[in-house]
Amino acid sequence: MDVLINFALTLLTTLRDVLPIAGIILGFQFLVIRRPIPQFKRVFAGFIYVVLGLAFFLQGLEQALFPLGKLMAKQLTDPIFLYGALENIPENLHWTDYKWVYLFAAAIGFATTIAEPSLIAVAIKARDVSGNVITTWGLRIAVALGVAVGIALGTYRIVTGTPLHYYIIGGYIIVIIQTFYAPRIIIPLAYDSGGVTTSTVTVPLVAALGLGLATTVPGRSPLIDGFGLIAFASLFPIITVMAYAQIGHFIATHRARQHQE
Repeated sequence: MDVLINFALTLLTTLRDVLPIAGIILGFQFLVIRRPIPQFKRVFAGFIYVVLGLAFFLQGLEQALFPLGKLMAKQLTDPIFLYGALENIPENLHWTDYKWVYLFAAAIGFATTIAEPSLIAVAIKARDVSGNVITTWGLRIAVALGVAVGIALGTYRIVTGTPLHYYIIGGYIIVIIQTFYAPRIIIPLAYDSGGVTTSTVTVPLVAALGLGLATTVPGRSPLIDGFGLIAFASLFPIITVMAYAQIGHFIATHRARQHQE
């Protein structure tokens, strides 16, 4: 019964949040464009599906993904898990003791990004527009690798407690340098790729992992250290996508030179 009540409340909240969007679209359609909506019944049914889907998704986050992320962070940072027995636990834990945390963060970052619906949509459009010069799987894997590296580095930052802005400034310096040398066709797509990763699948698990890790690592603040992982998930895909294009451009140039010789 509690589950049904919580879902009903989530459904009402979702409907309240989505209605302004629908109001703006309908307002422009009828008051500015002044044309009826084609296939209105189909559009209305799609709107119902969106509201129900979002409600189920948000309910799933609260019941599964958020608790799971916190639980994994707690288990992976448990000193007994790290050292096997209480008598083996040192007084001060070292950042190298959390190697399983970094591996899990990289794996979950890669897996969630590969499954990200917004990234799949962007990759398909990029393939169609570029005439298969940019492949769907090539872009998805490049972005996923960037998120994996970013999340792993972000968990390292939480463990060590180093300031967030050092990593962000350093990362954007690399992005600026790459922008001058990367093929022009990939630069806008690379910048967009950093945004599409922070969507429905990646953000909940990454946020839960960061908060859970900051809660369980001694001396860390969930408010100061728990957030910031999503910034890593947005930044590093820009680097890897431009690197993917640069490597592809280098290989193509090298092959062209071999044919000329």
